[in-house]
Amino acid sequence: MKADMIIQSKAVFTGLKEEPEHLVVAIKENKIVDVGPPDAVKKYMGDETRLIDAGDKLVLPGFFDSHIHIMAGSLFNDYAVPLSDTVSAEDAAEKVKAYADEHPDNLWVIGTGWDYTAWGDKQFPDRHVLDRLMPDRPVFLIHAEGHYGWVNTKALKIADITKDTANPDYGIIHKDENGHPTGILIESAMSLVGEYAYDFSVEQKKEMVKLFLDQAARFGITAVNDLYMSRAHEKLEGYSTYKELDDNGQLTARIHLYPPLNGDLEKARAFKERFASPMLKMSGLKQFIDGVVTGYTAYMLDPYKDKPETRGEIGFSEEQLQEWVTAADKEGYQIKFHTIGDGAVRLGLDLYENAQKENGKRDARHTLEHIEVIAPEDIPRFKELGVLPSVQPYHMALMPRESHTERVSEEKFPYIYPNATFFNEGNVMPYSSDYPIVPLNPMLGIYHAVTRQDYSLEKTWNEQEKISLAQALRAYTYGSAYSVFRENEIGTLEKGKLADVIILDRNLFHVPEKEILDAKVEITIVDGQIVYEKAAKQIYE
Repeated sequence: MKADMIIQSKAVFTGLKEEPEHLVVAIKENKIVDVGPPDAVKKYMGDETRLIDAGDKLVLPGFFDSHIHIMAGSLFNDYAVPLSDTVSAEDAAEKVKAYADEHPDNLWVIGTGWDYTAWGDKQFPDRHVLDRLMPDRPVFLIHAEGHYGWVNTKALKIADITKDTANPDYGIIHKDENGHPTGILIESAMSLVGEYAYDFSVEQKKEMVKLFLDQAARFGITAVNDLYMSRAHEKLEGYSTYKELDDNGQLTARIHLYPPLNGDLEKARAFKERFASPMLKMSGLKQFIDGVVTGYTAYMLDPYKDKPETRGEIGFSEEQLQEWVTAADKEGYQIKFHTIGDGAVRLGLDLYENAQKENGKRDARHTLEHIEVIAPEDIPRFKELGVLPSVQPYHMALMPRESHTERVSEEKFPYIYPNATFFNEGNVMPYSSDYPIVPLNPMLGIYHAVTRQDYSLEKTWNEQEKISLAQALRAYTYGSAYSVFRENEIGTLEKGKLADVIILDRNLFHVPEKEILDAKVEITIVDGQIVYEKAAKQIYE
């Protein structure tokens, strides 16, 4: 048998060993037919075979980002003003005004990435700062973590949010001492504005997905988990768009869907039946237990240090969550929970444990996402219960560490943003970005996983949580494949697996850690087809 494509390199990281090896990867149609020694080239080389000699550049399985939000990603990345580098509320407003002037046809001006703690402020900004420069066009600015928004008066008027508007379930309309909305909408209150700001046409949605696929291919991402993004952003979903592209053979990354866990299992069954192809499939259900630390909505075991009247809150009652989990687990669904505070993490583990007692133990691979603060006694429970800990290693550098250290007690500091802790317990770890909360580029997560550099990029935070480069690469490939029960199809370079392969422009194992951030993908192969090629084709001929 002759191969369609052969990749040879002195640095092939199969995911099965700690170091890359001098190997050949032979591909026929959409499968890897062999991973063998250099002389295997002769065996598989034919007249029509393309030989790619990658020299000593790193060849590895395609990256699998296990937690992203596709539609929000394209919206924030391609249709919004970036505000992550702003230095004050006024600076943000000026950037919004400049963007609005450059995009006069946009009905809404959407922005993302602002963070008042990075400005050194102790209080949220208000609508008046935006009104001074943008009185006549609605503005909707999503915070860096995606759990609260900042709007102007025009947006409040369009959404009919007034002094008399009640808070929605698990949402807060921030109001001043006179009861008037300040322009800050927390959690599900954002949906009151999102209902209007996110009103995109079918064609716009198709363009948004295609932009995402192009970006994913550039970053070597061959598979993703597209997770429900909360009640705040429910209008931002693209299921029908994905289906159309899949039916037309236009998906260039494998998409695994996690619609909301909400008790409607009949709808879940229909969803699972509708989305069941190798490139587009439903893999489970997702829901939120809590919010975020900076908004005081992450659910803690103890009161917040700087706001002792609250421990945060949960999005639904414990009874409601347990009912949903037990019923979905009984029908064999995998469940993912957003859990940031140590109280949410404990509750998530309790919910899974109770379902296990009721339904019996199985290989469910239920998951807790984020885990930004954890009580040490809950760490071993993941392995005991078979629950996957899913962290986003770049999150620790998203904001100044004070965003957490000023809110939790000092004895919790070693348990903020755990990582190596879970590896050391023997857990399989899926890695992800949580795009668009952070950029899609996997090199960011890999870098922070192995260095634990914080927001300043000058200081190491919780050094004991560093892991090896091989562990980080496996988490971003095999770990994520394991998270959707596809470790026998993808995630490592082995004979018989689907040909999802990437080539980087350097060998990460032989460069200084800082250079990880500069690494680029040169070729991305999905299902045996090259979907991205940076270098001129003849370089690899």
